[in-house]
This record gives sequence, C-alpha cells and structure tokens, in this order.
Amino acid sequence: MIDIKVKGLSELQKVLDTLPEKIERNILRGALNAGAKPLLNAAKQNCPTGEPSDYGKQQYKLYNGALRDSIRISGRFDARRGAVISRIVAGGKSRKTGADVFYAHMIEFGTKPHSLTKGGKGEKNHPGTSPKPFMRPALDSESFNSVIETGEYIKKRLLTKHGIDTSDINLGVDLE
Repeated sequence: MIDIKVKGLSELQKVLDTLPEKIERNILRGALNAGAKPLLNAAKQNCPTGEPSDYGKQQYKLYNGALRDSIRISGRFDARRGAVISRIVAGGKSRKTGADVFYAHMIEFGTKPHSLTKGGKGEKNHPGTSPKPFMRPALDSESFNSVIETGEYIKKRLLTKHGIDTSDINLGVDLE
C-alpha cells in the first residue's frame, strides 16, 4: 500500500477559512474544476472510439467519437452538506449533437453475455464485452497532477482576486 501526503493544502485551507463562505465556495468551485481538467484530458485520451452500427446511428444519433465527446466536468454546490462537488461524467444525451451515449458504463466495466430480446428469452444472444476502462486509468495516472492543479488554482485566485499572498505555501506530493 502506498501512503500519499499532500503538502501545503492545510495551509491553504486556513487562509480560505478566513474568507466569507460565499467567496470560499466560489474559489473551491473553480479549484475543483481546474483540478478535474487533467483527469478530463486523460479520460478523453484513453477513451476507445469506433464506428457505431447503422442502428446506433439512426436510433441514438451516434457517431465515431460520441463517447469521447460526452466526457465532461460536472460541478454543483450541495447546500445540505455545505460541500462543493466536482466530478468527471461520461455518457448521457448531448444537447449539442443529440447523441444518446447510454453505454459509457458498459465500455468502462464490460458486460456479461445476455439476451437481446424482451423478457430475456430468444435466440439472439449477445456474447458480452470485455471492459475497456478509460476513466479509472485517467484517475490513476493524473491524480497527483489533479491535486497540485487544485492547490495552484487556489493560490493564484487568492493572490489575483483577493490580494492574499500565498507564495510561502509550497505544494507537493510525498509518496511513503
């Protein structure tokens, strides 16, 4: 097991705690989005692409690269928990293209063999698919960069928007 220690985040948190809650929330929203960008780029780079079937093109408006194009950053504020939430999402229906990428989880995790007819009975059976993970490898490869990007965004935002000098706070990751 690897222990990871991130240096400098507790000092940044102390500075953020001195600010009004609304400003802190806005800074954190931007910081989480900045930290999610390395993950987003890696997930898009890892994402498999392929030519969809004629049925998929007609029924779901799919095209080569629809899954990759569906990967995005989603963020919100959870008022009940007082938490800013940011996540990388794949799939769903695109407002821009109309493509319905309902199968993102099936690509990431694979599927077991199953029937293609209603009720699960019939001759048409799908052999299943092997997993082709693209989200998890992105997290594995870019997690350190993501944490550092988040901290650097906070430092820059505090300096440029609020005049708070955080140059004495050094961010880093130690593996133990």
